[in-house]
Amino acid sequence: MNPEQMRDASLLELFQLETRTQVQVLNNGLLALEHDPTSAPQLEACMRAAHSLKGAARIVDLHPAVRIAHAMEDCLVEAREGRLRLQAADIDALLMGADLLQRVATPGAELGNEIDELVARLSNAPHAPLAPPAAAPASKPADFLPPIPATEESAAAAPARRSSDLGLGEGERVLRVTADTLNKLLGLSSETLVESHWIGPFGASMLRLKRMQAGAVQALDGVRAALAGQALEAQAQAALDDALRIVQQCQQELSQRTSEVDEFGWRMGHLAQRLYDTALACRMRPFGDGVGGMARMVRDVGRALGKQVRLELEGESTQVDRDILEKLDAPLMHLLRNAVDHGIEMPQDRLAAGKPAEGRIRLSARHAAGMLLIELSDDGAGISLDRLRVEVVQRKLASAETAARLTEAELLEFLFLSGFSTRGEVTEISGRGVGLDVVQTMVRQLRGAVRIQQQTGQGTRFMLEMPLSLSVVRSLLVEVQDEIYAFPLAYVNHALQVRAEDIEQLEGHQHFRFMDRQIGLVSARQILRSGGAAPAAETVCVVLVGDHDRLYGIAVDRYVGERTLVVQPLDPRLGKVQDVMAGALMDDGTPLLILDVEDMLVSVQKLVEGGQLTRVDGAGAAEQARRRKRVLVVDDSLTVRELERKLLLNRGFDVAVAVDGMDGWNMLRSEAFDLVVTDVDMPRMDGIELVSRIKADPKLQALPVMVVSYKDREEDRRRGLDAGADYYLAKGSFHDDALLDAVEDLIGKART
Repeated sequence: MNPEQMRDASLLELFQLETRTQVQVLNNGLLALEHDPTSAPQLEACMRAAHSLKGAARIVDLHPAVRIAHAMEDCLVEAREGRLRLQAADIDALLMGADLLQRVATPGAELGNEIDELVARLSNAPHAPLAPPAAAPASKPADFLPPIPATEESAAAAPARRSSDLGLGEGERVLRVTADTLNKLLGLSSETLVESHWIGPFGASMLRLKRMQAGAVQALDGVRAALAGQALEAQAQAALDDALRIVQQCQQELSQRTSEVDEFGWRMGHLAQRLYDTALACRMRPFGDGVGGMARMVRDVGRALGKQVRLELEGESTQVDRDILEKLDAPLMHLLRNAVDHGIEMPQDRLAAGKPAEGRIRLSARHAAGMLLIELSDDGAGISLDRLRVEVVQRKLASAETAARLTEAELLEFLFLSGFSTRGEVTEISGRGVGLDVVQTMVRQLRGAVRIQQQTGQGTRFMLEMPLSLSVVRSLLVEVQDEIYAFPLAYVNHALQVRAEDIEQLEGHQHFRFMDRQIGLVSARQILRSGGAAPAAETVCVVLVGDHDRLYGIAVDRYVGERTLVVQPLDPRLGKVQDVMAGALMDDGTPLLILDVEDMLVSVQKLVEGGQLTRVDGAGAAEQARRRKRVLVVDDSLTVRELERKLLLNRGFDVAVAVDGMDGWNMLRSEAFDLVVTDVDMPRMDGIELVSRIKADPKLQALPVMVVSYKDREEDRRRGLDAGADYYLAKGSFHDDALLDAVEDLIGKART
C-alpha cells in the first residue's frame, strides 16, 4: 500500500497488513525458541507481537483473533516466568496460532472449532515447570506490557523490524511506493543521466568557438599593426579601436561562459549519476525480505517427514533487485524442499553415519564481480551417481555404454531435465519430476545460470548466479549491418576472433573448432534479418552463446565494447518481438536493442532444422534466395511436419517450419513467404484461425494458404475454404505427388 491507499484503507485491511508483519516476527522468534526455549529476548519479542495483535484485533472487533493472541500470550508469559518449558508440541501449537491469526483476518473464514482446539491446547500445557511455582498467584498479562530495557542482546535478537528497515534511523519515515512509480523514476533518472552527457560535446564546441574568437582578435591586432605607419582618418581609427575592444570583450565573456559550462557539466553529470544510483537503490531490497518464511517451511516439511532440519541464512542484508527477489521465491522453495526430502537423512541414519541428528541447510547470498551469487547447501547424503546413471539408462536418455563414460558434472545435468526424478514413488513433497527444471527455467529467465555440486555422504550444493538487477544489464555491444545490438554478458560464453581459414564446411553448415569441439557458426545478419551477408574478411567476430548441445557462434560485424545499460521495456502493444528482449540508450543517446539470447537459440534451431542457414560470408546465398520460393509448414505433429518439409526441400523449395498456429503467425509477421501449408487442429491457435488472420491482414491476404488435415468430411472442407484457404488436402488420401502437385498448382515451380 502507498500512503494514499493506507489513508483510504479500512481498519480490517490495516489489521491484515499488521498481521503479516507480526506473524513474521512470531515465526522467527518461535523457530529460535525451538532451539533455545529460555531465550529471554526471543520470548519478549514473541510476547510483544502477540500483545500487539491482540490490541489491534480488539480495535477492529475481531474476537476470534483476540482469543488466539491472548492464549498465545498466556503461554509465552508462563515460559518467560519459568513455569513452563517450551517443548516441540508447544512450538507447534504456537506456530499453528500464528497461521490461524493470518487466516482469521480473511473475511468469511469459519475457524471456530480450530480456534477452540488451539486455545484448549495452549491452556493445558502438561509440561513440568522448571522451578517450584511461587506462592503468589500467577499473574496474567496486563493490557499493556511494561517497557523492556533496551539491551544490545535484545536489540540484536528481537526481529521486530524487517531487514529492509535495518539501517534506518528511528526518526526516519518509511513510505510504501508502487512498483510502477519506481520504474518511472528509474526511467526518468536514466534519461537524465543520458541527457547530461550532451553537455560535454556542447562544452567542446564552445572551446572551438573560443579558439576562433582568439583568432579573430589576432587578426584584428594584425590589421592594426599593419596600419600603424599609415595616417588614418580619426573616424576609421575609432572604428578599428571599437571593433578590437568589442572582440576582446566577447573573448572574455566567452571564456567566462565556457568555464561556467564546464563546471555546470561536471556538477550536472555528478548529480545525474547520484540521482540514478539513488533511484536504482530504491528498487533494491535485502535478501532477507524474500526468504523470511523459508525457515518455517523447512522446519514444517522436516517434521512432516520425521526429520530434524534447520535452515541457516547468511547475507540477509545483501541487496537484490525486488523483481529478482520475487521471482526467486519458487526456485528456492523447490531447492529447499528437495534438500529436506532427498538430501537430509533420517535422524537414526545420521547418527549411524557419525553426523548430528539435526540436519543443516545453509542458504547464503553475496555479491561477486557485479553478480548476485546464491548458494544453497546441505550436509545430507549427497546424490548417488550410480543410481542416477541407472535412471538415465532406464529412461533411454543414453545407452549404458555412454552413461558409463559420463563425468559427474555431465550426469548431474540430467537432474535439470523436465520430468526427471530419482524418486521411485510420488509423495506430496516430491517424485513428480518437477522442481529442478523449474529452477533452471526461472533462473534463465532472470538471465542467470545454475550449477550443482555434490559429495557422496557429505551433501549437495546448488549455486545460482544472476545479475544484481533486472533494471540494468552488463552487455557486450556489437555492430550488425551498421546497427548496434547488445548481448547480455550473462549469456555470453566467449567473444572470439576466428580466422576465415579456420572456418570449415561440415554437412552443409559452417563450423569452427574451439576447446576441442566443433561449434556451429551462424550469421547475426541472418538471425536478425538485417540485409545481405557480411563482406569477406580475414577474421570474423564471433559471440559464443548457449550450452551443451545448443552451443553456437553468432558472427557479428565488429565489437563495440562493454557497457552497463539501463533496460527500457518495449511498448506492450508490440507484443513479443522475436529475438529482442528490450531496448536501451547509449551514453550519447543512440538507441539500441538488447537481444533475447534464448529466443535467438530457438531461431537458430529453426534455421538448422529447415536447412536455411547461409554462409557467414554470403557466398551463393543471394543467388539462392532469388531463385527459391519459400513455403511455411505449420503443424504440431513432428512426423507430419518433417515429412512435408523433406518433400518440399527435395523439390527445391525453401522451407520453414512452425510448431503451431501462434508460432506460424509470428513468423508470418516477420518473414516473407510464398505459401503457407497448415494443419487444422493445433494448440494455442488452430489452422482455421490462422487462415482467418492471414486473409484479414491487408499485407498477407494475397498469400496462398493450403490446409492439410485428417478431417476429410465435406463440412470440414467447406469450413476451411470458407475461412479463406485456397486449397484443402485431406491427409487420409495424402501421398507425395498430391502435396507437391497442389503446391505447384498454387505457386508454380520452386525456382524462379
